Amino acid sequence: MKRIFLIVLDSFGIGSLPDAKDFGDEGANTLKSTARSEYLSIPNLIKCGLGNIDGVDFIEKTDTPLGIYARCREKSKGKDTTVGHWEIAGLISEKPLPTYPQGFPCDVIKEFERRTGRGVICNLPYSGTEVIKDYGEMHEKTGDLIVYTSADSVFQIAAHEDVVPLDELYRYCQIARELLVGEHGVGRVIARPFTTREGKYVRTANRRDFSLEPSGKTMLDVLCKNGKDVLAVGKIKDIFAGLGITKHYPTHSNTEGINVTLELLNEDFNGLAFINLVDFDMLYGHRNDIDGYARALTQFDSYLPKIIDSLKENDLLIITADHGCDPGDTSTDHTREYVPLIILGKGVKPQNLGTVCGFDAVAKTVTDLLGTSFDIQGKSLAKYIK
Repeated sequence: MKRIFLIVLDSFGIGSLPDAKDFGDEGANTLKSTARSEYLSIPNLIKCGLGNIDGVDFIEKTDTPLGIYARCREKSKGKDTTVGHWEIAGLISEKPLPTYPQGFPCDVIKEFERRTGRGVICNLPYSGTEVIKDYGEMHEKTGDLIVYTSADSVFQIAAHEDVVPLDELYRYCQIARELLVGEHGVGRVIARPFTTREGKYVRTANRRDFSLEPSGKTMLDVLCKNGKDVLAVGKIKDIFAGLGITKHYPTHSNTEGINVTLELLNEDFNGLAFINLVDFDMLYGHRNDIDGYARALTQFDSYLPKIIDSLKENDLLIITADHGCDPGDTSTDHTREYVPLIILGKGVKPQNLGTVCGFDAVAKTVTDLLGTSFDIQGKSLAKYIK
C-alpha cells in the first residue's frame, strides 16, 4: 500500500456503547437521530455498507457492499475529540482527562488573569453559542475574557475580534496551555473568537485548538520515523500538538476539507492523509441541529463517489469517527457511542467484521499496510486487504 486516506467524520456515532450509562449517554445514537431528518440522503454510504453494520437497523441495507464494514468500540476512558483521535492513532487513554463541572479552580483562574492582564468572566460549563449571548456585552464593556468549559476536557476562551485581536487571543490560549498541565492537563484549550452581525453575536471560523501533547507514541510518530508522509487536514495538527506531521493543510469547514482531500488524491505521496471533517460536531451535534447534521452527511455522501473513483491501485480509504454527538440528545455534549469503520479500495474484499474492539485497530492496520512496525495491542485488519 502506498497511500492511505483516513477520514474522520467528527462525532458520527452509530449507537450507544455498553458503558454509555456511566457517561450519562444511555440510548444515544447520532446516526439514528439524524435519520429522522427529511434532509438525509446517503445512498453512497449505504452502498459502502453503513446500513449493514451490526446494530444499524434503521436505515437501508445493501446486498452488494463495496467495502469492509464494522462498528468500533472505544477502549479509552472518555468521549472527546482528543481521546478519540489519540486512540485512532494507537494511544489508549486509561484515565479520563480532567473535566470541570463547577468551573476551574480559583488559583488557576487567578494565575491566568495575572499572566494575561485581563479579567475572567463566566468560568462555568456552557453552550458556546449561549455563552456569548449571555456574556458578550459584559465582555465588550470590560475587556474581560469569557472562559468556559463543557462536559469535555476543555478550557475555552471566547473573545470579540474587535476587542481582542486574533493574535492576542491565540497568545492567551498559549498561556492557558502552559498553565494547564499535570492534574489540570485538559485535552484542549480552544480559542473561540466571535463578532457582531446584524446586532447579534456570532462565532467566526477562526477557532483554534491548543492540545495537550500525546502521552505516548502514535502512528504519526511511527510513520514519520520511517520516512513516510503524514499529511494533516483540518484540526489534526492541533489534536496532536503538531507532532508526527510532515505537512499541514488548515481548513475552516467540511467543504474545504473535502476539497483538500480531492486535491491530495491527485498528489504523489507515500504515506497517510489524515483528515478531520469537524462541522458535524461543531456546527450541528453540539447545537442539537438534526437537519443540519443530515445536510452535512448528505453533502459528504455526494462527494464520496468522486473520492472513491480517484483511488489508485495502491490506495486505501478508511472512514470512521472519534465519538458521538447525538443531535437528538437532551444535552449538547458528546455521547459515548460505537463509531463506524468502512474500508474501501481496489484490494478490499467486502465483508462484515462485526464489532472491532478498539479504535487503535486503525493505527495497527495503517502502519502494517504502509510497511512499518507499531507494537500496540490494536487488532490489525491488514489480512483482509490485498
